[in-house]
Amino acid sequence: MTAADEWLTVDSLDLEAQGVAHNAEGKVVFVDGALPGEVVQVTVQRRKNNWEQATAVAWRRESSQRVRPQCRHFGTCGGCKMQHLHVAAQVATKQRALEDALWHLGKVKAEQMLRPIEGPAWGYRFRARLSVRYVAKKGKVLVGFHERKSSYVADMEVCEVLPPHLSAMLMPLRELIGSMDQRDRLPQIEVAVGDSVTALVLRHLEPLSAADADRLRDFAKDRGVQWWLQPKGPDTVHRLDEGGPELAYTLPEFGITMPFKPTDFTQVNHQINTMLVSRALRLLAVQPGERVIDWFCGLGNFTLPLARSAREVLGIEGSEALVQRSRENAARNGLAQATRFEARNLFELPAADVAAYGAADKWLVDPPREGAFALAKALAELHEAPALAPGWAPPRRIVYVSCNPATLARDAGLLVHQAGYRCTAAGAVNMFPHTAHVESLAVFERDDIR
Repeated sequence: MTAADEWLTVDSLDLEAQGVAHNAEGKVVFVDGALPGEVVQVTVQRRKNNWEQATAVAWRRESSQRVRPQCRHFGTCGGCKMQHLHVAAQVATKQRALEDALWHLGKVKAEQMLRPIEGPAWGYRFRARLSVRYVAKKGKVLVGFHERKSSYVADMEVCEVLPPHLSAMLMPLRELIGSMDQRDRLPQIEVAVGDSVTALVLRHLEPLSAADADRLRDFAKDRGVQWWLQPKGPDTVHRLDEGGPELAYTLPEFGITMPFKPTDFTQVNHQINTMLVSRALRLLAVQPGERVIDWFCGLGNFTLPLARSAREVLGIEGSEALVQRSRENAARNGLAQATRFEARNLFELPAADVAAYGAADKWLVDPPREGAFALAKALAELHEAPALAPGWAPPRRIVYVSCNPATLARDAGLLVHQAGYRCTAAGAVNMFPHTAHVESLAVFERDDIR
């Protein structure tokens, strides 16, 4: 048990941005608010047999990487966990977390660690899901992220990671919701920023009154936003009023324009996404005569740029709606002839089904947090039993884009130890500055395939 007057030395940060220390008994203590190298006293909130959960309350020594948080709500708002750590140190921590996960979980060591992909540390969040809560007792509306470790909505006046124009909109949104007839039936506003359009998706539990619809229109006119409405599930999302510019982002290097709906999955950080696509394609190094498969293709974020170089790109995605959107985007960008899209469940993927999609020279894999276990397992099975798919050949190179180092490491272990691949490179991607979220990419190659 950690004593209140015991000084703990913090050794590292975990994937939740908690300091990791050991008390006098040798027990692991996770310390909220502490950084590596610091010596702290703590208050313990939770005790288990092998670990304790605590919060730092006093410092004997502070880290040289500790900085003053830029946001006044840091510590209360749960949107950010690392504003007290210098941005460069945040990136180094994420790179180390990636290396540790690959080795400890997958027993894989990348032959080369790539320079991390970095971008703006503030005003980067072009997508956000803001909770809305009308607090009747206080006669006020809250709009923002949840409080740290709480279901309550933080009382936020600004947000430093939202684009400045959205941060400046938080208080006017509170006033707007407070003026509406159904202010207690509006639980959420989803934000999506394109190159020239800011879309706000209002979740409403009851049909809007005509007066409330007019209030939204007045706000849109004053603030230059588009209102979308969501009465039920994501498939019910629609524009309040048609007309005006379309919601879209661009990939200028490849001459690609990507229209999307505000509830479609797109990357939170446009600047980082642009750099990520560019690096992934350089690492994949597709040649004009090659066939490529883009697994978990989404809207075609990688598929369409790949189609600028490849002979053919097959994009496979679990959502039929996203597949249809991919087809439309391919046609919009003049790439319908070089692309093909299919919808299927990628978490249930027998080896025979993988082979049935045909041989491809290279793969791009960009799964959700659950990873691409079924795909990696299928490659392992086909490697160990080639008779399962006579004449089929695995890809020479795979670029794997990950939003979870743990599942990347698991899948990397399969690819390296059972599917005949080498992990030739890996690197972190700082998609979410000031959070503990670690994005990354890794490259896998087989030397026996030409």
